[in-house]
Amino acid sequence: MHRMKVLTRVNNLPIDTGVTGWNAILEEQAPAIILEESQQCDFLIIGAGFAGLSAARRLSQLKPGARIIVLEAKRIAEGPAGRNSGFMIDLPHDLSSNDYLTTQENDQKQITLNRQAIAFAQDAAKEYILPKEAFNICGKINGAAGEKATQHNFDYAKHLEALGEPYKMLDAQGMKKLTGSSFYQSGIYTPGTAMVQPAIYIRGVSSGLGNKVSIFSNSPVVALDKQNNQWIAKTHKGSVTAPKVILATNGHIESFGYFKRRFVHVILYASMSRALNQAEADLTGIENWGITPSDPAATTMRKISCSRGTRIITRNRISYAPDMKVSEVLLQQMERTHVKSFTKRYPDLSHVKQEYTWAGRLCLSRNGVSAFGEVEQGLYSACCQNGLGLARGTLSGMAIAELAVEGETELAKAFLAEDKPQKLPPAPLDTIGANAFMRWSEFKARKEL
Repeated sequence: MHRMKVLTRVNNLPIDTGVTGWNAILEEQAPAIILEESQQCDFLIIGAGFAGLSAARRLSQLKPGARIIVLEAKRIAEGPAGRNSGFMIDLPHDLSSNDYLTTQENDQKQITLNRQAIAFAQDAAKEYILPKEAFNICGKINGAAGEKATQHNFDYAKHLEALGEPYKMLDAQGMKKLTGSSFYQSGIYTPGTAMVQPAIYIRGVSSGLGNKVSIFSNSPVVALDKQNNQWIAKTHKGSVTAPKVILATNGHIESFGYFKRRFVHVILYASMSRALNQAEADLTGIENWGITPSDPAATTMRKISCSRGTRIITRNRISYAPDMKVSEVLLQQMERTHVKSFTKRYPDLSHVKQEYTWAGRLCLSRNGVSAFGEVEQGLYSACCQNGLGLARGTLSGMAIAELAVEGETELAKAFLAEDKPQKLPPAPLDTIGANAFMRWSEFKARKEL
């Protein structure tokens, strides 16, 4: 049964610290289209990330004549959608485990669902004529530097064999040929991951939807109310009235009054090097590669080569942020860690500066489930991606659109079958517990940082 909704004022607006390199290396966007009047529509989506734009695209497929509006608080791709590492992963990738794995049955289900998301995104990239660097199913590598991490790779390989999934083991020589670095002692390549330039993809999908969906950026929702079976979302300069609203805001949904104290809000950090010259690029292996660490608490690395230069992206470190905010001082500390991690892998490139460093908001639930479903009559949630924003966000956006239009489709049922997000321990136990877990995880993974 749905409870009576009262006016919600959204005061805790998103803050994202640092300039995301994915966006900064691209050409300037066209001026933002800001909502400056009152409008009506059939479906309103709040949030223009992977979940929100996937929901918009799926709605436009299911209801071709519907009026659909998307409201985004920031510029397109400047929020969390443009701050990830760009891995749309098909295989199990449970960040709360030691090796990404759960049970064989659950992992098989997740693989099937993740590949639905990848196929949907691939179709979007094709429909909107995005360049290959925006979306490329080329696989990824789990990299390991020490014996313990290498054992993780061997255990992972056994699990993949049981699942019937292809992979290729790489030794130290193979990893050096791939990355140009002697840091890694082993790797395991799996072919199904799509490597994404998130800013190009999100910008491209947003632009491609433009003739079917009205998208307003720099238009944060500051209040949400319901009157006469219609939802009214107010921004600083306008409002949208709709019978059905989708919240695709990930952890920011708490600011709307839903799932309070159900999420672990953490911040991840990344740096992008300046463009390498040819001699420097030659020291970093093949043109493009992506490495996730065999230990989830260690360092993710990517190399991109495009018209905007050859660059290395380094991502590691994590902090607990119940208020979803991070200071510039902490960001600078994390940049120093990235410099050390980069230099450990490429000592001959210690002179190369990190041109951009940024923080990215991430939302987890204690039991690894999404915040999905109809939370009020006509109000839907596709939130809490548990660190899998590209695949899980795309998938939840597709599923929530189907739920809003067709009811409990097979895809929607897969989300609805999950348990509800568990409540956090009371403060300050939540902070103490989260920080202890993260610091212990990073300590164990210190050789891989």
